Amino acid sequence: MPITKQNILEQLERITDLEPDQIKRLAWCDGAVQVVIEVIGDDAQQQKMRQQVETAIGALGPEVQKIAIEVATPHGQESAPGPNQPMAADGNPLPNVRQIVAVGAGKGGVGKSTIAVNLAVGLARQGATVGLMDGDIYGPSIPTMLGINHLEVQSRGDRFLPFEAHGIKTISIGCLVEDDKPLIWRGPMAHGAFRQLATQTNWGPLDFLVIDLPPGTGDVPLTMSQLLPLTGAVIVCTPQKVAQDDAIRALAMFRQLGVQVLGVVENMSYFVGNDLVEYDIFGRGGAQFMAEQQSVPFLGGIPINMRLRQNCDAGNPTANFEGQDPLATALPALVAHFQTQVQANQGQAKPTISVH
Repeated sequence: MPITKQNILEQLERITDLEPDQIKRLAWCDGAVQVVIEVIGDDAQQQKMRQQVETAIGALGPEVQKIAIEVATPHGQESAPGPNQPMAADGNPLPNVRQIVAVGAGKGGVGKSTIAVNLAVGLARQGATVGLMDGDIYGPSIPTMLGINHLEVQSRGDRFLPFEAHGIKTISIGCLVEDDKPLIWRGPMAHGAFRQLATQTNWGPLDFLVIDLPPGTGDVPLTMSQLLPLTGAVIVCTPQKVAQDDAIRALAMFRQLGVQVLGVVENMSYFVGNDLVEYDIFGRGGAQFMAEQQSVPFLGGIPINMRLRQNCDAGNPTANFEGQDPLATALPALVAHFQTQVQANQGQAKPTISVH
């Protein structure tokens, strides 16, 4: 017999420490469960309840493929930042977020969103508390890559409640509009949408907020740099010269906006065949050479890999980090190099905006 929402609710009611009025929202669609529960207590108590809820729902069997749990605090009670989490600068609309990092590209089609998703998931696998904002207003692909495209965005008051999937919190304009509806927006509308997603989402305390930007050097990066105190930006590029030219423009844009460039990622660096032989289809090392010429760090190369495409299309990026192939080696290395650059950037002065 197919699982129903009532079946899930009955499972939750079996949890001794969970009262019915603590279940604030429950959604069930296409094998995915999203539940919001209200918990009074510290982080340890919230984590205990999260584990109990996950165990109870998971007991329904393999038909439950994804479980997203949001632990909320009662109205008026704020979740306090951890002991090592400093408050951000005055005027920061996200004071409980320690590091805000943009992922951009000079042009579309280089795998920017793929890198943003896997960077966020990789950081979470290292124990960080991570949010991922889909700021690619005109072409949001995060819902598909995280498997949340059939879930509805919920809100509390005037704030969005982010989804939880693959260990991260996330929000996307793609979950707020119809799947086949084109977003034909002028600059002010895109600005407003970006600002709302960033500042009206109930992120809670985060170690990292990764922002997937639209490709190119348009209005949204300018809005972001004026709105948020960025730790820095990551630029995604493919090896060939035509992609490098646009990546250099993106790099110049971030520099002009006073945003530290943390490094360059060479996506589609090489192809790994079924014979495990590596083929340099696009000229492996081109983006690395460009990074060296521009005096910015090179964070690593990610291969063209069938698993990467399959897992992202299936909404299961966690699987990219599993196994023994070059992909499962390259992604953790990228995350480690990124963390090194963030740490190296800690002692530097905050950027200022310089728009000419």
